[in-house]
Amino acid sequence: MKIKPLNDRVLVIREEEEQKSAGGIIIPDTAKEKPQRGKVVAVGPGKMGDNGKRTAMGVKVGDRVLFSKYAGNDIKIDDIEHVFMREDDILSVIEK
Repeated sequence: MKIKPLNDRVLVIREEEEQKSAGGIIIPDTAKEKPQRGKVVAVGPGKMGDNGKRTAMGVKVGDRVLFSKYAGNDIKIDDIEHVFMREDDILSVIEK
């Protein structure tokens, strides 16, 4: 399925967290928190300003991002968990 976000919306796929803690203890699924990092899969064209012009998006497809804990809405696309959020919910772009 192909999805094209509208306005300043971004579609992100969460990165998988480690299964073990730093001490080597395996963390069960029920105790894990959802990761706050992900990869941008799709972006909208940008927010429409009061002057009628679009503001360019600060992220692009393929960027690795860090987003707030309760950002966006979780959705399933082709049995894969995604997060659909506004660009304002993204805290930073992770650079290599």
